[in-house]
Amino acid sequence: MSESMWVFGLHATHSALEQNPDRIKEVVILKGRQDARMGKILDACNEQGVKFRLASKEDFDRIIQKNELREARHQGVLVQTLAAPVLKENDLEAMLDNLESDALLLILDGVTDPHNIGACLRTCDAAGAQGLIVPKDKSATLTPTAVNIASGAADTVPFYAVTNLARTIEQLKARGIWVYGTAGEATGSIYQTKLTGPVALVMGAEGKGMRRLTRDLCDGLVNIPMAGDVSSLNVSVAAGVCLFEIGRQRRLG
Repeated sequence: MSESMWVFGLHATHSALEQNPDRIKEVVILKGRQDARMGKILDACNEQGVKFRLASKEDFDRIIQKNELREARHQGVLVQTLAAPVLKENDLEAMLDNLESDALLLILDGVTDPHNIGACLRTCDAAGAQGLIVPKDKSATLTPTAVNIASGAADTVPFYAVTNLARTIEQLKARGIWVYGTAGEATGSIYQTKLTGPVALVMGAEGKGMRRLTRDLCDGLVNIPMAGDVSSLNVSVAAGVCLFEIGRQRRLG
């Protein structure tokens, strides 16, 4: 059974009510917030039969402090919900067995900032990727911050935390999925590389990049041409550039 967690903010709350109302335990709304956007949340709670309550500022702040949400941009609303599932290797295998189109996966190697995990989930959703894969250790996971930043994508994009990333990459390759890593020193750009078949895109943490073993397992390395003085992009921005380029190539055939 999934553990419960708190998510926050208007967008994340709307998403939870629309996509997984059955997972919500409670919606807590700060007293005095009576604008149209909050009215829509109240209407959605009533429509979905979701329990909600109005909380005083003292009670609201107590929930924030108890659950270590001090950095949360809550916008006057908190949601206690069953956490989105963190999936494993066997779940990934089952998903790939049932794919009806070419695989498009994003692999993050050593990305430890939950903001980036959330932003990459959102990018995967927008680009049509079927999953986000991270190593179980030395990586951020689906924290409340990640779920909030994902703006609903934590519920639409499967999130896989694998025990051995190298082994998982080898298994993807055995299935005929081409694995491309991004690296500033790569000789070929994302725009020069044919990416129309099944693809897994590997990205490392900003600055450090991929680990050596991960890099060595890639079928090829690509770069994103940079026109200015900045040497690298935030991982979620870079993922967006690459995933949408793959989508463009696929549409053109």
